[in-house]
Amino acid sequence: MSIRWLCAVLRVRGAADLLLVFLFGTAFAALPVFALMPSLWGFAAASAVTYLADEALHVRAPAFVRRLAALQLDRTLRFAVRTALLLVLAQRMDVPTTLLVTGLAAFSLHFALVMLYTAVHHAVRRRRELPMAVRNLDMSAAGIPQTPPALLYRRFLRKLLHLDVPAHIGLLAALAAGTGYPAETGFALTPGLSLVAVLTMLGQLHRARRMPGPDEVVFEVNRQLAAYRPEVALYFSFASVSRDFMYQVNMWIETLEQLDRRALIILREHASFRYLSRTRLPVICVPKADDLAKLELPDVRVVLYPGNAGKNVHMLRVAEAKHVFIGHGDSDKLASSNRVSKVYDEIWVAGRAGRDRYQRVRHAISDQAIVEVGRPQLAPIRLAAEHTPASPLPTVLYAPTWEGWSDDDCHTSLIPMGVPLVERLLTENVRVLYKPHPLTGKRSAEAAAADRAIRELLYADNERRESSRAEAAAPRLKELRTRLGELTGRHSGDHAQQTRDAHLPNDDGAGEWNALHAAWHELHWESQGLVRHQVITGQLPTLYECFNQADMLISDVSSVVADFVASLKPYALTNAQDLPDDDFRAAYTTAGGAYLLDRACTRLPEILKSVRAPHHDPMAPHRRTLKEYVLGPDRPTSIERFNGAVNALAEKATAERAEHDADRRHDVVIPSQRARTDSTPEPENETAAREALGEAAGLQPGGGSGRVG
Repeated sequence: MSIRWLCAVLRVRGAADLLLVFLFGTAFAALPVFALMPSLWGFAAASAVTYLADEALHVRAPAFVRRLAALQLDRTLRFAVRTALLLVLAQRMDVPTTLLVTGLAAFSLHFALVMLYTAVHHAVRRRRELPMAVRNLDMSAAGIPQTPPALLYRRFLRKLLHLDVPAHIGLLAALAAGTGYPAETGFALTPGLSLVAVLTMLGQLHRARRMPGPDEVVFEVNRQLAAYRPEVALYFSFASVSRDFMYQVNMWIETLEQLDRRALIILREHASFRYLSRTRLPVICVPKADDLAKLELPDVRVVLYPGNAGKNVHMLRVAEAKHVFIGHGDSDKLASSNRVSKVYDEIWVAGRAGRDRYQRVRHAISDQAIVEVGRPQLAPIRLAAEHTPASPLPTVLYAPTWEGWSDDDCHTSLIPMGVPLVERLLTENVRVLYKPHPLTGKRSAEAAAADRAIRELLYADNERRESSRAEAAAPRLKELRTRLGELTGRHSGDHAQQTRDAHLPNDDGAGEWNALHAAWHELHWESQGLVRHQVITGQLPTLYECFNQADMLISDVSSVVADFVASLKPYALTNAQDLPDDDFRAAYTTAGGAYLLDRACTRLPEILKSVRAPHHDPMAPHRRTLKEYVLGPDRPTSIERFNGAVNALAEKATAERAEHDADRRHDVVIPSQRARTDSTPEPENETAAREALGEAAGLQPGGGSGRVG
């Protein structure tokens, strides 16, 4: 428990990282001791350990490094302290004053050049900031210059500060040899290399001056959009966006690509742009509301929102389009029937259960605003009848939800019963796939502690199971993931570089993407072994691939359960409050086809019988009934219903727009006609009348139109 507590406090992952932190701290604490003794070899060894441990911690424990920075012990200060103590050591060993002053000057000049480089780097970065980042549009005409080389641009401070190594080694060598030549060489190299770096970066600043202005970039984006003419837009924003949240967008990409109408994806945070999955649809990331207002989207008739966020209002102001909340799953949580949804023209749910859920929010959402469209993204989920067990042991997927934004919305089983549940599963000799919610532990320390304890239980139990071949498969898995990353459209460099490299998509990569995706999953499952537990936290393997591996799901009230219903496999809902079964099923729709697991997990052996003895599965008929109620009928297919809903709403928006334009023309023409009638004689023929009305409305004779104002 003490090791886990220390890991939590220091924000490291395990005992190995904890040892690294101990070495780092001990070596830094030893530096002043060896400097004052003085002990040349002791100082040299401790200094080397601080360099190596510092670099290792940046790779293995970035959260610990950020904690140091928050305590004002950032990297620059650590380098400065090490340098000052080196000079103290030299002074204690009675080096000539000239050499000591030269060293002080060299190190001071080095740090001054680091500051100058940082200022130039920031100037380059500011010049390269664009109002929009783009994917899958041809932005070659924008004239965006190439990003500076990664050696100069990325993680520049780490590289620049390490240029003090020649001076450090030179001075230590001079102290050991008793001659000043090594030190003088090092003192020349360190500021000399720093000066070369600064001059090179100044050249990059000169190139950055050729960056197009914000208006030029917006103009080119609008020119590309005018050629594409999007009719449907998916809009996404989230305050704490990261890869953890991008599943809310990524789950809809394939559906959008199958629509009859041209679709566009609009994102509001650069982090979401970075973690977007592969798509051939145009993608625009617009962080600022003022820049979003400059986008010209005259043909967009339907805007889809997978999440409720404050920045949604920036898009909701577009009166010409119809706005639809599509969500990111059908959950029984209160958040899935939020009164905020009233701001949308329509709310699309999977099945009748979604409609009933919103109707429980009295006087908020009208029944006419709710449309049942199914869940098109559930197509990859295999049905129970098609399922072949992946392991000789029953495979149980435990996928708890997170602790929510507040305790009032806390549905997670991790805190009250997560650890005992996994302990009972291990005694039942099953294979556990543990997939916590991406945000687990972000708000609650108790949830984070339970999550760590479960991982340790599974890792420890794996020690007695068959050996894993994951290490041997790791290089190939990494190779596959790298290529998958390339196919998503992500490129090296900053957002300006990614926009510069953006090009019109083609379908050539779709087949390769699907093949690589399948190959990665096949190799992953094979390399992990047939009976070993797994802790799944990344984007791969996907949730639906985990569904296909599992024989049973244990989860909390969440959209994960509603999606799993599509498989018709057994599942259990955690009843951590030990509510009476009838009350629990009445409160949560998805409990209608679930086994209910009490807090003490006494029902677990009986629940597992539905997997070990499939004929003993009394909830099977309830799951079949629930599937249609929650997800809608199988025919017509979900994608057909979703596509039909988009088309119907787009046509409605177009008709309303035409009616509105006609009313506006009527409002303009009639007053103008009256003014003409009052001041001039009535035209003698119909043609003359039309010309007179046209002139009054700003139309030029001959059928052309003039620009008013």
